[in-house]
Amino acid sequence: MITKTELDALVEKYENPDFINSDPVQFIHRVGVGVNVGKNSGGVNTCLSCSEVKDIEIAGFIAALFAFGSRKVFIKKLNTLFDTMEGRPLDFILNGDFNLLSNFDYRFAKPEDVIAILTVLRNLYSSSEGLRELFEYGYKLDNTVLSSLTAVTDYFYANNSDIKPGFSFMLARPRKGGAMKRLNMYLRWMVRKPPVDLALWKFIKPSELLIPLDIHVGNVSRKMGLLSRNANDFKSVLTLTEKLREFDPDDPVKYDFAMFGAGVEGLYKE
Repeated sequence: MITKTELDALVEKYENPDFINSDPVQFIHRVGVGVNVGKNSGGVNTCLSCSEVKDIEIAGFIAALFAFGSRKVFIKKLNTLFDTMEGRPLDFILNGDFNLLSNFDYRFAKPEDVIAILTVLRNLYSSSEGLRELFEYGYKLDNTVLSSLTAVTDYFYANNSDIKPGFSFMLARPRKGGAMKRLNMYLRWMVRKPPVDLALWKFIKPSELLIPLDIHVGNVSRKMGLLSRNANDFKSVLTLTEKLREFDPDDPVKYDFAMFGAGVEGLYKE
Protein backbone atom coordinates (compact mmCIF):
# COMPACT_ATOMS: atom_id res chain seq x y z
CA MET A 1 0.00 0.00 0.00
CA ILE A 2 1.16 3.53 -0.73
CA THR A 3 2.60 5.40 2.23
CA LYS A 4 1.53 8.71 3.74
CA THR A 5 4.90 10.18 2.74
CA GLU A 6 4.33 9.25 -0.91
CA LEU A 7 0.77 10.61 -0.90
CA ASP A 8 1.78 13.84 0.80
CA ALA A 9 4.53 14.37 -1.77
CA LEU A 10 1.99 14.13 -4.60
CA VAL A 11 -0.33 16.58 -2.84
CA GLU A 12 2.53 19.03 -2.34
CA LYS A 13 3.41 18.80 -6.02
CA TYR A 14 -0.08 19.26 -7.44
CA GLU A 15 -1.95 21.45 -4.96
CA ASN A 16 -0.69 24.74 -6.36
CA PRO A 17 -2.02 27.54 -8.58
CA ASP A 18 -0.75 25.79 -11.74
CA PHE A 19 -3.36 23.09 -11.12
CA ILE A 20 -6.16 25.61 -11.64
CA ASN A 21 -5.55 26.32 -15.33
CA SER A 22 -6.47 22.85 -16.59
CA ASP A 23 -9.18 21.99 -14.06
CA PRO A 24 -12.86 22.98 -13.86
CA VAL A 25 -12.02 24.76 -10.59
CA GLN A 26 -10.72 27.56 -12.85
CA PHE A 27 -14.25 28.88 -13.22
CA ILE A 28 -14.58 29.86 -9.56
CA HIS A 29 -11.34 31.83 -9.86
CA ARG A 30 -12.65 33.90 -12.75
CA VAL A 31 -15.40 35.63 -10.78
CA GLY A 32 -15.15 37.62 -7.57
CA VAL A 33 -12.74 40.53 -7.62
CA GLY A 34 -11.42 39.83 -4.14
CA VAL A 35 -10.45 36.18 -4.47
CA ASN A 36 -6.97 35.58 -3.13
CA VAL A 37 -5.30 32.47 -4.53
CA GLY A 38 -1.77 33.07 -3.27
CA LYS A 39 0.27 30.14 -1.98
CA ASN A 40 0.08 31.31 1.63
CA SER A 41 -3.48 32.55 1.54
CA GLY A 42 -5.62 31.53 4.47
CA GLY A 43 -8.93 32.17 2.77
CA VAL A 44 -10.83 34.63 0.62
CA ASN A 45 -10.16 38.34 0.74
CA THR A 46 -12.73 40.22 2.81
CA CYS A 47 -13.32 42.69 -0.02
CA LEU A 48 -15.60 40.15 -1.69
CA SER A 49 -19.15 41.50 -1.89
CA CYS A 50 -22.23 39.38 -1.31
CA SER A 51 -22.97 39.31 -5.05
CA GLU A 52 -19.39 38.27 -5.85
CA VAL A 53 -19.62 35.37 -3.40
CA LYS A 54 -22.86 34.28 -5.05
CA ASP A 55 -21.23 34.57 -8.48
CA ILE A 56 -18.52 32.18 -7.28
CA GLU A 57 -21.03 29.76 -5.74
CA ILE A 58 -23.14 29.62 -8.90
CA ALA A 59 -20.15 29.36 -11.23
CA GLY A 60 -18.72 26.50 -9.18
CA PHE A 61 -22.00 24.64 -9.00
CA ILE A 62 -22.56 24.82 -12.75
CA ALA A 63 -18.94 23.94 -13.53
CA ALA A 64 -19.11 20.91 -11.24
CA LEU A 65 -22.30 19.60 -12.86
CA PHE A 66 -20.65 19.70 -16.30
CA ALA A 67 -17.42 18.05 -15.12
CA PHE A 68 -17.81 14.69 -16.84
CA GLY A 69 -16.43 13.15 -20.00
CA SER A 70 -13.46 14.72 -21.77
CA ARG A 71 -11.92 17.49 -19.67
CA LYS A 72 -10.92 19.42 -22.79
CA VAL A 73 -14.44 19.24 -24.21
CA PHE A 74 -16.42 20.13 -21.09
CA ILE A 75 -14.13 23.06 -20.28
CA LYS A 76 -14.73 24.38 -23.80
CA LYS A 77 -18.48 23.98 -23.26
CA LEU A 78 -18.29 25.78 -19.93
CA ASN A 79 -16.38 28.62 -21.55
CA THR A 80 -19.24 29.01 -24.02
CA LEU A 81 -21.81 28.90 -21.22
CA PHE A 82 -20.08 31.49 -19.06
CA ASP A 83 -19.48 33.71 -22.09
CA THR A 84 -23.25 33.69 -22.58
CA MET A 85 -23.58 34.79 -18.95
CA GLU A 86 -21.07 37.60 -19.67
CA GLY A 87 -19.10 36.64 -16.58
CA ARG A 88 -21.96 37.50 -14.22
CA PRO A 89 -23.64 34.24 -13.20
CA LEU A 90 -25.88 35.74 -10.49
CA ASP A 91 -27.23 38.46 -12.77
CA PHE A 92 -27.85 35.92 -15.53
CA ILE A 93 -29.63 33.54 -13.15
CA LEU A 94 -31.90 36.30 -11.87
CA ASN A 95 -32.43 38.37 -15.01
CA GLY A 96 -30.98 36.59 -18.05
CA ASP A 97 -32.79 35.19 -21.08
CA PHE A 98 -32.53 31.41 -20.80
CA ASN A 99 -33.68 31.13 -24.42
CA LEU A 100 -30.11 32.07 -25.34
CA LEU A 101 -29.29 28.48 -24.37
CA SER A 102 -31.96 26.84 -26.50
CA ASN A 103 -29.25 25.17 -28.62
CA PHE A 104 -26.74 24.54 -25.84
CA ASP A 105 -26.10 20.91 -24.98
CA TYR A 106 -23.32 18.60 -23.84
CA ARG A 107 -23.54 14.83 -24.16
CA PHE A 108 -26.43 13.68 -21.93
CA ALA A 109 -27.41 17.24 -21.00
CA LYS A 110 -29.86 18.67 -23.50
CA PRO A 111 -30.90 22.34 -23.67
CA GLU A 112 -34.06 21.64 -21.68
CA ASP A 113 -31.98 20.04 -18.90
CA VAL A 114 -29.61 23.00 -18.68
CA ILE A 115 -32.49 25.47 -18.68
CA ALA A 116 -34.32 23.42 -16.03
CA ILE A 117 -31.30 23.58 -13.70
CA LEU A 118 -30.92 27.33 -14.24
CA THR A 119 -34.65 27.81 -13.64
CA VAL A 120 -34.42 26.05 -10.28
CA LEU A 121 -31.42 28.23 -9.43
CA ARG A 122 -33.50 31.31 -10.34
CA ASN A 123 -36.21 30.16 -7.95
CA LEU A 124 -33.62 29.50 -5.25
CA TYR A 125 -31.84 32.86 -5.53
CA SER A 126 -35.11 34.76 -5.85
CA SER A 127 -36.42 33.35 -2.58
CA SER A 128 -33.31 32.83 -0.41
CA GLU A 129 -29.59 33.47 -0.05
CA GLY A 130 -28.98 30.68 -2.53
CA LEU A 131 -26.74 27.63 -2.63
CA ARG A 132 -24.86 28.26 0.60
CA GLU A 133 -28.08 28.56 2.55
CA LEU A 134 -29.49 25.42 0.93
CA PHE A 135 -26.37 23.31 1.51
CA GLU A 136 -26.14 24.59 5.10
CA TYR A 137 -29.82 23.87 5.76
CA GLY A 138 -29.32 20.28 4.61
CA TYR A 139 -26.14 19.87 6.61
CA LYS A 140 -27.79 21.00 9.83
CA LEU A 141 -30.57 18.43 9.46
CA ASP A 142 -28.16 15.67 10.45
CA ASN A 143 -24.75 17.39 10.65
CA THR A 144 -23.42 15.29 7.78
CA VAL A 145 -22.34 15.94 4.22
CA LEU A 146 -24.79 13.24 3.12
CA SER A 147 -27.75 15.12 4.58
CA SER A 148 -26.53 18.28 2.83
CA LEU A 149 -26.28 16.56 -0.57
CA THR A 150 -29.67 14.93 -0.07
CA ALA A 151 -31.41 18.20 0.76
CA VAL A 152 -29.86 19.98 -2.23
CA THR A 153 -30.82 17.33 -4.76
CA ASP A 154 -34.28 16.95 -3.20
CA TYR A 155 -34.82 20.68 -3.68
CA PHE A 156 -33.87 20.55 -7.36
CA TYR A 157 -36.15 17.59 -8.03
CA ALA A 158 -39.05 19.12 -6.09
CA ASN A 159 -38.79 22.30 -8.15
CA ASN A 160 -38.69 20.64 -11.56
CA SER A 161 -41.99 19.15 -12.68
CA ASP A 162 -40.56 17.53 -15.82
CA ILE A 163 -37.55 15.40 -14.89
CA LYS A 164 -35.66 14.21 -17.96
CA PRO A 165 -32.68 11.80 -18.19
CA GLY A 166 -30.11 14.55 -18.67
CA PHE A 167 -31.30 16.37 -15.58
CA SER A 168 -31.13 13.13 -13.56
CA PHE A 169 -27.63 12.42 -14.83
CA MET A 170 -26.29 15.86 -13.96
CA LEU A 171 -27.97 15.86 -10.56
CA ALA A 172 -27.58 12.30 -9.33
CA ARG A 173 -29.26 11.62 -6.01
CA PRO A 174 -27.62 10.17 -2.89
CA ARG A 175 -30.80 8.17 -2.34
CA LYS A 176 -29.77 6.06 -5.35
CA GLY A 177 -26.39 5.18 -3.79
CA GLY A 178 -24.26 6.97 -6.37
CA ALA A 179 -20.82 8.37 -5.57
CA MET A 180 -21.97 12.01 -5.94
CA LYS A 181 -18.55 12.84 -7.37
CA ARG A 182 -19.39 16.22 -8.83
CA LEU A 183 -21.17 17.66 -5.79
CA ASN A 184 -18.47 16.35 -3.45
CA MET A 185 -15.93 18.08 -5.68
CA TYR A 186 -17.98 21.28 -5.47
CA LEU A 187 -17.96 21.09 -1.68
CA ARG A 188 -14.19 20.64 -1.78
CA TRP A 189 -13.91 23.87 -3.75
CA MET A 190 -16.16 25.77 -1.34
CA VAL A 191 -14.76 24.42 1.94
CA ARG A 192 -11.04 23.65 1.65
CA LYS A 193 -8.30 26.26 1.91
CA PRO A 194 -6.55 27.95 -1.04
CA PRO A 195 -4.56 28.08 -3.25
CA VAL A 196 -6.78 25.80 -5.37
CA ASP A 197 -9.93 25.74 -3.28
CA LEU A 198 -11.48 28.86 -1.75
CA ALA A 199 -12.70 28.20 1.83
CA LEU A 200 -15.83 30.29 1.28
CA TRP A 201 -18.08 28.10 3.43
CA LYS A 202 -17.38 27.56 7.12
CA PHE A 203 -20.37 25.46 8.23
CA ILE A 204 -18.65 22.27 7.06
CA LYS A 205 -15.15 21.41 8.29
CA PRO A 206 -12.57 20.06 5.83
CA SER A 207 -12.37 16.96 8.02
CA GLU A 208 -15.99 16.17 7.15
CA LEU A 209 -15.64 16.31 3.38
CA LEU A 210 -15.94 13.20 1.24
CA ILE A 211 -13.58 12.20 -1.55
CA PRO A 212 -14.88 12.99 -5.07
CA LEU A 213 -14.91 9.45 -6.44
CA ASP A 214 -15.09 8.61 -10.14
CA ILE A 215 -13.74 5.76 -12.24
CA HIS A 216 -10.25 7.28 -12.38
CA VAL A 217 -9.98 7.93 -8.64
CA GLY A 218 -11.46 4.52 -7.89
CA ASN A 219 -8.98 2.68 -10.11
CA VAL A 220 -5.96 4.63 -8.86
CA SER A 221 -6.96 4.15 -5.22
CA ARG A 222 -7.24 0.38 -5.77
CA LYS A 223 -3.81 0.29 -7.38
CA MET A 224 -2.50 2.19 -4.35
CA GLY A 225 -4.05 -0.36 -2.01
CA LEU A 226 -6.43 2.16 -0.46
CA LEU A 227 -9.71 0.66 -1.66
CA SER A 228 -10.72 -2.96 -2.06
CA ARG A 229 -14.36 -2.57 -3.11
CA ASN A 230 -14.96 -2.86 -6.86
CA ALA A 231 -17.99 -0.59 -7.08
CA ASN A 232 -17.59 3.17 -7.48
CA ASP A 233 -20.58 3.90 -5.27
CA PHE A 234 -21.32 5.87 -2.12
CA LYS A 235 -20.16 3.03 0.11
CA SER A 236 -16.79 3.19 -1.60
CA VAL A 237 -16.74 6.96 -1.09
CA LEU A 238 -17.16 6.44 2.64
CA THR A 239 -14.65 3.59 2.74
CA LEU A 240 -11.96 5.47 0.83
CA THR A 241 -12.51 8.69 2.79
CA GLU A 242 -12.12 6.82 6.08
CA LYS A 243 -8.87 5.31 4.82
CA LEU A 244 -7.58 8.74 3.84
CA ARG A 245 -8.50 10.09 7.27
CA GLU A 246 -5.88 7.71 8.67
CA PHE A 247 -3.29 9.77 6.77
CA ASP A 248 -4.80 13.17 7.61
CA PRO A 249 -7.88 13.25 9.88
CA ASP A 250 -8.22 17.03 9.51
CA ASP A 251 -8.11 17.18 5.72
CA PRO A 252 -8.55 13.77 4.06
CA VAL A 253 -9.85 15.15 0.76
CA LYS A 254 -6.55 16.89 0.02
CA TYR A 255 -5.51 13.49 -1.34
CA ASP A 256 -7.79 14.11 -4.31
CA PHE A 257 -4.73 15.94 -5.67
CA ALA A 258 -2.57 12.87 -5.07
CA MET A 259 -4.95 10.67 -7.08
CA PHE A 260 -4.89 13.20 -9.90
CA GLY A 261 -1.11 13.50 -9.75
CA ALA A 262 -0.59 9.74 -9.77
CA GLY A 263 -2.66 9.53 -12.93
CA VAL A 264 -0.75 12.35 -14.62
CA GLU A 265 2.60 10.75 -13.80
CA GLY A 266 1.45 7.27 -14.79
CA LEU A 267 2.54 5.90 -11.41
CA TYR A 268 -0.52 3.69 -11.03
CA LYS A 269 -1.68 2.80 -14.52
CA GLU A 270 -5.33 1.87 -14.72
